[in-house]
Amino acid sequence: MAVSLGLAMAGIKTASGEYIDDSWELSVFVEDLGPEADPVPLRVSGSMHIGGVMLQIVDKLTQAKAVLALNQQSTVDVYSLQSAELQRDWSDHALWWEQKKMWLLNTHWSLDKYGILADARLLYTPQHKPVRLSLPNHCVIRIQANFAQPVFSAVIDICRVLGIRHPEELSLLRAPAEKEKRKHKEKEGSATETYDLTGVRLPTNAEQQLFRGMPAHFSDSAHTEACYRMLSISQTGLTPEQILRMHRPGSLVEKTQINSRWLDSSRTLLQQDIKENDHLWLRFKYYSFFDLEPKYDAVRINQLYEQARWSVLLEETDCTEEEMVVFAALQYRINQLSLNTSPTDHAGDSGLDDLDAALATLEVKLGGESTTPNVLDSLTAIPELKDYLRILRPRKLTLKGYKQYWVTFKETSISYYKSPEEALGEPVQQLNLKGCEVVPDVNISGQKFCIKLLVPSPDGMSEIHLRCADEQQYARWMAGCRLAAKGKTMADASYQAEVQNILSFLQLQRANPDAPLATEAEGAQWLVSPRYQKKFKPKQLTPRILEAYQNVAQLSLIDAKMKFIQAWQSLPDFGISYFVVRFKGSRKDEILGIANNRLIRIDLAVGDVVKTWRYSNMRQWNVNWDIRQVAIEFDEHINVAFSCISASCKTVHEYIGGYIFLSTRTADSGQELKEDLFHKLTGGHEAL
Repeated sequence: MAVSLGLAMAGIKTASGEYIDDSWELSVFVEDLGPEADPVPLRVSGSMHIGGVMLQIVDKLTQAKAVLALNQQSTVDVYSLQSAELQRDWSDHALWWEQKKMWLLNTHWSLDKYGILADARLLYTPQHKPVRLSLPNHCVIRIQANFAQPVFSAVIDICRVLGIRHPEELSLLRAPAEKEKRKHKEKEGSATETYDLTGVRLPTNAEQQLFRGMPAHFSDSAHTEACYRMLSISQTGLTPEQILRMHRPGSLVEKTQINSRWLDSSRTLLQQDIKENDHLWLRFKYYSFFDLEPKYDAVRINQLYEQARWSVLLEETDCTEEEMVVFAALQYRINQLSLNTSPTDHAGDSGLDDLDAALATLEVKLGGESTTPNVLDSLTAIPELKDYLRILRPRKLTLKGYKQYWVTFKETSISYYKSPEEALGEPVQQLNLKGCEVVPDVNISGQKFCIKLLVPSPDGMSEIHLRCADEQQYARWMAGCRLAAKGKTMADASYQAEVQNILSFLQLQRANPDAPLATEAEGAQWLVSPRYQKKFKPKQLTPRILEAYQNVAQLSLIDAKMKFIQAWQSLPDFGISYFVVRFKGSRKDEILGIANNRLIRIDLAVGDVVKTWRYSNMRQWNVNWDIRQVAIEFDEHINVAFSCISASCKTVHEYIGGYIFLSTRTADSGQELKEDLFHKLTGGHEAL
């Protein structure tokens, strides 16, 4: 009723044809009529609301078609001719204000409330439009994206279609500029196949239903089933040309370039000049992977494995020679199994799995046993480590080697003495590892098991090396150091699991001379990065990969992928996003590394860690948007400020806020995603 009244009052004329009310003419372009079409003229008043304007547009288009159908000889407006064949559902359309780069989504707001005058350039356009997305496995899909909601919400919708849980870990990037690709145009053998998912639309808030082991909407046709296979099963046809033609960062500065392309999660695609059918990348942005569950996460685990694999192959994440051989062996195993795997193989019998889990829980309850550690014991008896270790403190202009000490590890501190008898007195040195950097330095064949510690000190980072005698000792001390760096003790429930993960990764690197070598190994040498392809000949590399393969030959497909992801996570450089910044008071550019639990200041010239700050010690942070400077306050009145050079400070602000948002997730919170909290932590004043 209100809409009809508003339309009736706008445009009242006298007998002479002059308007006597406060109405005025507003021209609206309709995207569906084409780029060359004339605008649709509307008679509106400032009190008319946006819903009334949209209704008037649709009525005009409908009337134009009716007029043309009744009288083919009559003279009608140009837009009438163009809309004559137009027949569609307009429910997804909304108004876009080009000058302000703003969607007019509050349909009950009036034109006056929005501040719209006659010179406003408005576009009536669909909110959902297709885009081309390059996935972590480098396959390309065409999918409907929401251009009218913030990118964070658009990614949630995309991940629902793809069957990826925890979409907050992913985001969208702009594809590299075309000029960078022209250099490799001759090397492109064939066009990349594009999988079309634009026809898939899921109801809002609908729960994911499984059918034949896959989300129900993928079982509609042979084409959608092929899409699901691409999403959930690894791509095996990797050629050396594919690796060689892709860009590999040659320095820390080059590693910062990708982070300048992230889209702003608080703004819409159209606000960031993304157009229909533009090419974007979908990637895991935050390296904090919550609740990886093979039963539900076939697509998520496969895409995460693919991102990890390309990170290793393109040398974005550094690894040692032995680690690279392990990664190659795991890829070899995954490729073998992927060739003969169906997407439905991941599902198993979920009903029986749930029943087994319920029976196991019931059995524990009836038996009166619990695997939960005694809380009182963990409070009163914190485990300690005591042993002989060899210690090296690197100093400039000295060539001193390792020296043996008696070392104790209590809570989060390491103390070392000349002998066990002196352990009751003052130590030679005591180090609190909270907030330190823990870097593995292992060579299995050379029996080298070292832990490099970079401990925060007033003068920067104090470096100390611990050398262990064997794998068992190394795993215990390494696990303790990693927990201490996070401010946790060895009483933490994750300590034993961390020890086992370290031992498991070491076992993968260990040679297995008793196992028979596989004979088929065609293309195995292409499973390593170009650096190692150049360093070794195929006849040297292939036997080493096949020897490492014997340690993983019994793994299932999903276990091999999970083992690859875990090994990737154990690398020193894992999950660090780099930015070129200039710290306040400094005259030179430096590198800022952002990880899931800390910020790292890195010397740009030599790549050494200068300082580390943990999020757990952070009190507050803010951005001065006028001078584009990020300021952070830590405990003990430590203040850090820097301006961003390689990317927008909004991107850095979003990374820090995003990781803090992800740290609030708990198993008890269920599947509910707190979008408002994410935008409060990452949006800044621009989002408000």
